[in-house]
Amino acid sequence: MAINKITLGELTITVDRKAIKNIHLSVYPPDGRVHISAPERFTLDALRVYAIGRLPWIERQRQELISQPRDTPRQYISRETHWWAGQRYLLDVQEQQGARPQVQSKLKELCMTVPPSYTREQRQTLLYNFYREDLKARVPALIAKYESQMGVSVAEFRVRKMRTKWGSCNIEASRIWLNVELARKPPECLEYLVVHEMVHLLERTHSRRFRSLMDKFFPGWPAVRKLLNELPVAHVDWAY
Repeated sequence: MAINKITLGELTITVDRKAIKNIHLSVYPPDGRVHISAPERFTLDALRVYAIGRLPWIERQRQELISQPRDTPRQYISRETHWWAGQRYLLDVQEQQGARPQVQSKLKELCMTVPPSYTREQRQTLLYNFYREDLKARVPALIAKYESQMGVSVAEFRVRKMRTKWGSCNIEASRIWLNVELARKPPECLEYLVVHEMVHLLERTHSRRFRSLMDKFFPGWPAVRKLLNELPVAHVDWAY
C-alpha cells in the first residue's frame, strides 16, 4: 500500500488508497497530523479538491487538538493524581512480593497492588485495565436504558484505546466501540457518547435529523460535548 502526499500551503496530508467504500479524513493528536484514506478509484487530484473543500473543518480540528490541555506524563507512583469518572484520585501504590496485580478504589484513592518488579509500563497497563473493566460494568445499563427509548438493539459494545475518536458505531453489525479514556471523564460524558453512537443506528450521518434525534434522547448534549472536548486529555503515550 503506497502512501502519497498532498501539500496545501504549509499543510501536508498523507494519503493511502485501498479497497474501501468511502473517504475517511482524520486529524491525529498531538500535533494535528492529517491523513486521508480513500477508495482506489479516486485520483490524487480529486482528493486534493476534496481536501480543499474540507480545509475549514481540518483547521478547526487541528486547532482544538493543539490547544487542548494535556495531563503531564504520569509515572504511576504513590501520591500521583489520576482521573476516574470525572474526579481526581490519589494513587496509592503498594509493592508486595508475590502479590496479585490489581487496582481497587477506596474513598478518594486508587489503590494499586503490584510486585516490586513491576515497571512503569506494567503499572500503566494495569490502571487502564481497571478503566476498561469499569466501562464494561457501567455501559450495559446505559445501553439498556436507551434501547427501550430508541427502539434499537445493540448487539455488542467493546472498549479499546482510540487515538482520534471517543467512539464509533459499526451500523451493519450493531456494534459500538468506546474509547477507554471515557472512564476518566464525568459520567455524563460517557452517557453522551453511548447515546451518540446509538443514534447512529437510526441515522448514519451527522445530519439535521441526527441532531434532532440527539435533542430528543439527550437534551443539552452540545454542552456535554463541549465539556468532554475541553477536559484535559491523557499525555500522548500509546503503550497501554
